[in-house]
Amino acid sequence: MTCGRVGASIVVPPAGVASVVTPNGDPRRYRLRRRCLRAPTTRASELRLPGRLSGPRPGPVPCDPWTAGRERAVDVFWWKNKRVRIAAIVLAVLGIGSLVAYQVISARWVDRISPAEARAAGGDDGKRGATGGVDCEKARCVALTFDGGPGRDTPELLDLLKREEVPATFFLLGRKHIERYPDTVRRIAEEGHEVANHTWNHPRLTEVSADEVRTELTRTQKAIEDLTGVTPTLMRPPQGRTNKDVSEICRELGLAQILWSVTAKDYSTTDSALIRKRVLDQVERDGIILLHDIYDGTVPAVPGIISELKERGYTFVTVPQLLAPGSAEPGKVYR
Repeated sequence: MTCGRVGASIVVPPAGVASVVTPNGDPRRYRLRRRCLRAPTTRASELRLPGRLSGPRPGPVPCDPWTAGRERAVDVFWWKNKRVRIAAIVLAVLGIGSLVAYQVISARWVDRISPAEARAAGGDDGKRGATGGVDCEKARCVALTFDGGPGRDTPELLDLLKREEVPATFFLLGRKHIERYPDTVRRIAEEGHEVANHTWNHPRLTEVSADEVRTELTRTQKAIEDLTGVTPTLMRPPQGRTNKDVSEICRELGLAQILWSVTAKDYSTTDSALIRKRVLDQVERDGIILLHDIYDGTVPAVPGIISELKERGYTFVTVPQLLAPGSAEPGKVYR
């Protein structure tokens, strides 16, 4: 078969590669995808190679024995395949989108500091063990923290913590909690627990304006200070959502951000045994345990958590004790 435009001869072997020899003796090879033909012969117009095809019709093009359906020649240039073009464009868009997302996240990402790193930054100035007589560089420390309270079950929790001599850190929520249970807020502080800020309305701080972030935090700060005489130095952003803008506001207000390394997801179940198991499966040294004293299954799970962790040799501390002799610096994020 010859190519009428360039006078090239074309041979289509069964392997699916077209060998083209131009008049000047320049050989070219094109890979073909072939399907079984309905007709016994191949028309020249069905072989879409460069140039217009003319000359005698080729004989039947055999199908490979493993090929099903019809077989016919298709574009020899991959870019002429519509599906290939679409796939390439989609991959390019996804690649550019991923790069942009990475740059945005990197620009707003805030580094997390571990308790061990905080202790190392604090140095060894003779203050180890000064906070509650615990040196978490030597002891296997773990911090119990409770979000979203106080609630109706918090007094029962405080009774348990007092009985077991376990200190905890409470991140208090303003609306319907601090304002509804002021006596419980006072008791938390009076019994030696760490009182901290969890905003007033529990918004995602990364999705509201800077002014609203300040209002959420300052309103809760004032409410806690008015009730306890203590100004919190710690806060926990709702759902752990923070970025550089939130961090800067926290720095201005003198608040360090405390995340967590262990969560029971107790907001999703009332099964106390499951909550207990989830915590115990995750706990390691320097762990910060996130629980909520406002859900039905949480407070009943705490006795089992405390007893099992004591048996494993853990010492319960507040978050500031966990970081000592270092301290939580305003604006920074600890986990």
